[in-house]
Amino acid sequence: MKAVQFDVTIPRYVAARLAGRVTPEAYTGPLGAARLRELPVPPLPGPDWALIRTRLGGVCGSDLHTIFLETSPSTSPLASFPFVLGHENVGVIEHLGPEVEGFSVGQRVVVDPVLGCKARGIDPPCPACQRGDYQLCHRFTEGRLAPGTLIGTCRDTGGSWGEYFVAHRSQLLAVPETLSDEAALMAEPFAVALHPVLRWPPTQGQTALVIGAGTVGLGVVAALRALVPGIRVVAVARHRHQADMAARLGADQVVTERGAALDARLASLLDARLLRPILGRPVPVGGADVTYECVGSAASIGDALRFTRAGGRVVLAGLAAMPRGVDWTPIWLKELELRGTYCYGYERLPDGRRIRTMAYALELMAEGRVDLAPMVTHTFPLERWRDAVRTASRKGGSGAIRVALAP
Repeated sequence: MKAVQFDVTIPRYVAARLAGRVTPEAYTGPLGAARLRELPVPPLPGPDWALIRTRLGGVCGSDLHTIFLETSPSTSPLASFPFVLGHENVGVIEHLGPEVEGFSVGQRVVVDPVLGCKARGIDPPCPACQRGDYQLCHRFTEGRLAPGTLIGTCRDTGGSWGEYFVAHRSQLLAVPETLSDEAALMAEPFAVALHPVLRWPPTQGQTALVIGAGTVGLGVVAALRALVPGIRVVAVARHRHQADMAARLGADQVVTERGAALDARLASLLDARLLRPILGRPVPVGGADVTYECVGSAASIGDALRFTRAGGRVVLAGLAAMPRGVDWTPIWLKELELRGTYCYGYERLPDGRRIRTMAYALELMAEGRVDLAPMVTHTFPLERWRDAVRTASRKGGSGAIRVALAP
């Protein structure tokens, strides 16, 4: 099968980083760690596994960070090299192990990519998996699989940037017939956005600030509008097409200014006063009740901390790695609650139901409460994976929101 494989060594890392200072194209060229290869179809790790033929694989921001060697080395023990990239997926069951029930060959599915205790054959499961927070599994390096938090980071499972990958029966989710492949592909990234909104929502009458209007930020806007009544949503977008989509998904106001103009606009919308320090950016007094930071850069984290009111909450959804130059003073000065968020798990809904986040994402889309299919703006064949990476990493020029590969 054809697949885009990632295999980094120290010499290749150094060479790509040096060449990348000249041109970003170096990361997808001969010196880079990612390349299209002909690989064997991954075997089923056990009788309770299925082989999936990929229909679409999403190009996630985390995939781009991996290719451009921007992820923290602290995550490397939680992966096994070489691995096939891609965890966002929609596919068709090609083959079923004898212990997989409730699914059939030819059925369209999405796969929850997290490789927790169930997928690893670990029993009893760790405390995190027992309570439904399998995204926080204690044993991502143990069991019958090589290390990896997700498909797309584990050498044994393959990933959605390949023609085939494997999935444990506990990871399979049937795609409702009413959903297109594009909508189904958004189940995983929408679950990433749903998780922080369900765990740490604003309450009626409050203001939520969403910084960043990429896929996760837009998903947060959609989730807030669909699930939390009576709130105000202010979104910060970098590009015009992102701002238009944020408004379409329900943001009350969308801010596209930068620098001093951004400060002034947010202060006006959030009813905050700007104080002038001796040096540096203005210091807001007041701000949003809850801020979802969905970029992960030093500038966006700084804005989130500054424009959240005293006693408010900041949720880091932007996969921040090693930001430099962030002034953390607002955390203690304003007694902010700071939360990190990773992937998804099981959620307790207001109606008392307990449901897997990705299953709830599919449910909301199937009911028509959220329409995210238009966010898939570009699709490329697998052989043009470099074009897909280029398009996804240059959103201002390409107009991309979510880019997909079609093996």
